[in-house]
Amino acid sequence: MTQGKLSVTNKTANGEQGGGAVPAAPPSYQEAIAGSSPTYSGSYLDGEMLTEFSWDDKNIRRIFIRKVYAILMIQLFVTMAIVAIFTFCDPVRFYIQANPAWYWASYAVFFVTYLTLSCCAGPRRQFPWNLILLAVFTLSLTYMTGMLASFYNTKSVVLCLGITAMVCLSVTVFSFQTKVDFTSCQGLLMTLCMVMFICGIVLAIVVPFGYVPWLHGIYAALGATLFTMFLAFDTQLLLGNKRYALSPEEYIFATLSIYLDIIYIFSFFLQLFGSGRE
Repeated sequence: MTQGKLSVTNKTANGEQGGGAVPAAPPSYQEAIAGSSPTYSGSYLDGEMLTEFSWDDKNIRRIFIRKVYAILMIQLFVTMAIVAIFTFCDPVRFYIQANPAWYWASYAVFFVTYLTLSCCAGPRRQFPWNLILLAVFTLSLTYMTGMLASFYNTKSVVLCLGITAMVCLSVTVFSFQTKVDFTSCQGLLMTLCMVMFICGIVLAIVVPFGYVPWLHGIYAALGATLFTMFLAFDTQLLLGNKRYALSPEEYIFATLSIYLDIIYIFSFFLQLFGSGRE
């Protein structure tokens, strides 16, 4: 019985085995569906539909980066427009300075939306709620930034906007090109955060007894340095070519982080270089 068994591979090319032509072996399932149906074949279908991918795929990462920076540009445009209105339009400036309750309301909204987007993966990834929450977050933080800018000279605001733009552009280009891995510097960033926290507590205790310009200057300089480093850290998390990387599903969190870094850098530069209105 065993000797009488013949495999397909032992058939002769002319099909003369056992006295008759033997049909060729049927194709395997993989051979039958390769290139002919929208299966998970590890390639693009019609150049548009991604059938199988890894989050480390370079095309996915490029799309992710473009999406993040497109949303970020919209956020920054809205912020600059509102800050300009609060700074240059005297009736608006007088109103927001005379009604600080709106500032605290916007701070509460900012805090709630920030915690929601940072700690809850569901709202952060579910469309369109993620974009709605990000828009509310952006408007609340923009109001706070605009109110802060309204107390400074218009030339100071424009100067700090320019400095912030140059610093952020330089840090972004450097983060794209450098081989230094900022994503592995969590310990240094955590230490600087603790130093800044302690400095903030000391400043809050000292200010009621009298304003100390040099202490406030140190605090502002430390804050600007810290969030410049955070900008480099978050940019490299976005790029995904270092030790740690963000998943492309987290485009809302990536946008929120970079936008927050830029706004804080501008705020600290304003405190460091800005001069109050006369």
